[in-house]
Amino acid sequence: MIARSRARDMRSAMTDAERKLWGQFSRKRILGVRFRRQVPLGRYIGDFVCLPARLIVEVDGGQHTAERDAARSAWLESQGFVVMRFWTGDVLTGIDGVVEAIQARIARILATPPPTPSRKGRG
Repeated sequence: MIARSRARDMRSAMTDAERKLWGQFSRKRILGVRFRRQVPLGRYIGDFVCLPARLIVEVDGGQHTAERDAARSAWLESQGFVVMRFWTGDVLTGIDGVVEAIQARIARILATPPPTPSRKGRG
């Protein structure tokens, strides 16, 4: 419950970079997929999450540390997500490049067929 409340607060207090990226996600559907913002995932809150592609996009500012971000990414990846990180400055000054990188990653993820169920034990 705390994570949901915190996520709600974070949605209403987005940074300029988060607002700019959200404008890209909400204005047009990137490769036909939908993003949600500030999504609780375990003890973390993902900045932007595309559930069909299992992709999390994080916008990192000055409050981020490499150690904490690495632990956070490792846990999210252990849950089956792909994590992309962009610095605030990159989002603010190069949004087109950021969107292109996200589009390319989604295209690769969606082009990879899901693993087929094992047929062991069937006879």
